[in-house]
Order: sequence, then structure tokens, then C-alpha cells
Amino acid sequence: MPAIRGPGACVYGTSGALRSRRAKDGELGFVGCCSGLGAARGPQLRSRVLRLGGRSARLAPVGAMEQGRTAYVNSKADGSEGENLHQISTVGNSTNIKWHGCSVDKLERQELLQQKGCVIWITGLSGSGKSTLACALSRGLHSRGKLTYILDGDNVRHGLNSDLSFRAEDRVENIRRIGEVAKLFADSGLICIASLISPYRKDRAACRAMLPGGDFIEVFMDVPLQVCEARDPKGLYKLARAGKIKGFTGIDDPYEPPLDCEIVLQQKGSKCASPCEMAEEVIGFLEEKGYLRA
Repeated sequence: MPAIRGPGACVYGTSGALRSRRAKDGELGFVGCCSGLGAARGPQLRSRVLRLGGRSARLAPVGAMEQGRTAYVNSKADGSEGENLHQISTVGNSTNIKWHGCSVDKLERQELLQQKGCVIWITGLSGSGKSTLACALSRGLHSRGKLTYILDGDNVRHGLNSDLSFRAEDRVENIRRIGEVAKLFADSGLICIASLISPYRKDRAACRAMLPGGDFIEVFMDVPLQVCEARDPKGLYKLARAGKIKGFTGIDDPYEPPLDCEIVLQQKGSKCASPCEMAEEVIGFLEEKGYLRA
């Protein structure tokens, strides 16, 4: 139950009224949530007062009436006094929605975690080492006391995106959903590592546009197709070459390499850096840009 400590106000009443009385110094009022659905069910808000020692600060009365759409905040009801709290919006196909803010913001969450929320978007062909780098990067940051979460393309398709195919329109939606989830992780203060082919520039650009400037860090695994096909860790290139998989990126569907990404991890010839070495390069970038401190 929410508490209001005296000499503030203890709130109680019925569905048709909101009343308050000032608690005595040292008293603590508890405001109970109503369980009734109408005025006929009797009082919907009740309070009890317990005597506790010590002094306390003054708090304004806060209550909510179940009837109608009226919200009482500091004794002001929207639609009459004060600011209109119901700023209804339409976003896409979602109508009559309202953004609800919170007093704990991103800066406070970052201060708590001692890091800055961002999205590290690892893109490249199948077999280029995206998931391997993501895990090495997560381990390297974890060892430094930094909180991360990986959004792996295949893993997300096991749940959230299991309803999507690999048709062009579904691939667009797959990237959009992952971008939106990554944005939420970054807003929470986490370092989100998204690891997926994401073959089209416009889709990656759309995800970049979801975040504040600088918080989308694109990492391109620049590994030649022949190297990725030689690795073929899931046997997908072999199936694509045999015509058993249609629309496979790099074979019969294009991959559009980034034109202006933050980091390029390139394999030159037969020489390839280890996952830990590549992870350290990304971590160095994060340190330089201040993402590993609040």
C-alpha cells in the first residue's frame, strides 16, 4: 500500500468524492486500493492511520478515482484544473495511446550502471563471425564490469520473430523489431549487441535513426564471400547452391555493405584476427567514445 506520512494528508472517499484530512505529526497514513467496481459497492478508497515516532515531510494529497477517466494529481483533475494528462496519440495502427513517462530517466540508469547505453550493430554475411564476435565482446565487457545483452538474429527468430519468414517484407519487419528492442535496451542503460546479417542499408539506417546520435555503432564484418562459404558453419551455403534455400544472402539475394560504418573488421587473405582481438578493437572504440563510464 502507498504510504503518506504526516503532517501530510491521508486520502479516503468514495467513487463520487475525494476527501482528505491532515494527519498528525508522527502519524503514517496508508491508502488502500479499491476493489469495488461502482458506487453501490461502497467506499472504494479507505485509509488507516498508524502512530509512528519521528517527524516527517509534508506531502500533497494524491488519489485516483476509478469512475470515469478522471485522474487526480495534487488535487487537480485533468479536463478541469491543471494540465490535460490525456495526450492521446495514433502511431501506425495503434490508436488512442498515450506515452507514459517515468521519473527515473536514462541518465539515472546510466549513473547506476556506470556506463552509457548504446547499440553495437554487427552486420555481415552468414559465416563472417558476427555471433562469435558478439559473444567475445560480451565476455570482454562483462569482465570489465559492464552490462550487455546480445540480440542474435537466429535467437530472436526462436521467439519474438518466429512468425516471420525470410521473404523480403518479413526480413524488413525482422530488422525493425530487433531495432526497436535494441533501442529499449539502450534506453535502459545497457550496451546492446545486435548480431544479424541485416543485408539492406535502408533497414540498418532505419534502426540507426531510432537512437540518439552516436548511440548506434555499426560494425561491419568485412569477410569475402568465398571465405564465408568455405566456413559454412550451418551448411546453408551448400543448401543454397543446391537450390534448396531461396533468397539466401550472398548467393541469390544481395548484401549491401555499409558505406559509412563506425568500425570495419576486415579479413585480409588467409590472416584473420581472433575473436578476442576483434572484441578488444570494439572495446577500445567504446572507451574512446566514453561509453564505458557514466
